[in-house]
Amino acid sequence: MDSALQGFLKTVPQATAIWLTILLLLAVAIVSSRLPRLRRPAGPEPDENPYAAEIEGAVAEASTAAERRRAEWVTAQETVDAAWAAYEEAETAARRIGAATAFPLMSRRRKPGENADRQRYLHRAATELCRTQDLSIAQLNDVYAHRGWNPRLHPVQQEAVLHGAVRAHRLEAYRKAVAEEQSAWRGAEAAAETLRDLRAEAAAARLRGPAAEAADQQWWSEQWTGAELPAAA
Repeated sequence: MDSALQGFLKTVPQATAIWLTILLLLAVAIVSSRLPRLRRPAGPEPDENPYAAEIEGAVAEASTAAERRRAEWVTAQETVDAAWAAYEEAETAARRIGAATAFPLMSRRRKPGENADRQRYLHRAATELCRTQDLSIAQLNDVYAHRGWNPRLHPVQQEAVLHGAVRAHRLEAYRKAVAEEQSAWRGAEAAAETLRDLRAEAAAARLRGPAAEAADQQWWSEQWTGAELPAAA
C-alpha cells in the first residue's frame, strides 16, 4: 500500500507539468490568433465602401467651392458699399454746383476764339474725369462727338453738366454692383446647398456600410441580363 501511494505521488508532478504545458500552448495559440486583429495595418480596410470614399472626396471639393463663392459674395458686397459711397459723393457735388449756377450769367458779346476755348475746356475736363473713372469711355466719346453736349456753354455751366453726368455714371455703376452682388449671393447659396446635400449623402453612405453598398450593386447588376441588353446598331 505504501509503495503504491509513493508511486502515485511521484507521478503527480509529472502530470501537473504536462497539463501546465498544454495550457501554456493553448494560451499562446489563442493570443496568436488574436494578434492580427489587434495589430491591424493603418491602410484602408479591404472591405471599405468605395462609394463613401468618393462622396467624401466630393464633399472636400464642394467645401472649397463654397468657401470661394462666399468670398466672392463678400467682395461683391464691399463693391456695392464703395459704389454707393461714390454715388453719394457725386450727388453732393452735383447739388452744390447746381446751386452755384442757379443764377443766370450775364450775356455779352463773345471774344474771337472764345468758343474754341470753351470747347477745349470741356474736352480737357471730361478727359480728366474719365481718367479718374468719374466718367465712362462711352460718355467721353459723346463729349468729343458733341452728342448731347454743347461745347459753347460757359465753363461754369459746363461744370454743372459734367457733374450731372458723373452722378449718372456713378448711379449706373451702383446698380451694376448690386446686380453682381445678387448674382454672387445666389452662387454662394447654391454652393452651400450642394455642400449640405453631399454631406448628408456622405453620412448616409457611411451608415449603409460596404455590405449594403455591395448588395445595391448586385441588385442593379441582376436587373440586366444578356438577353435584355439592347442590340448594338
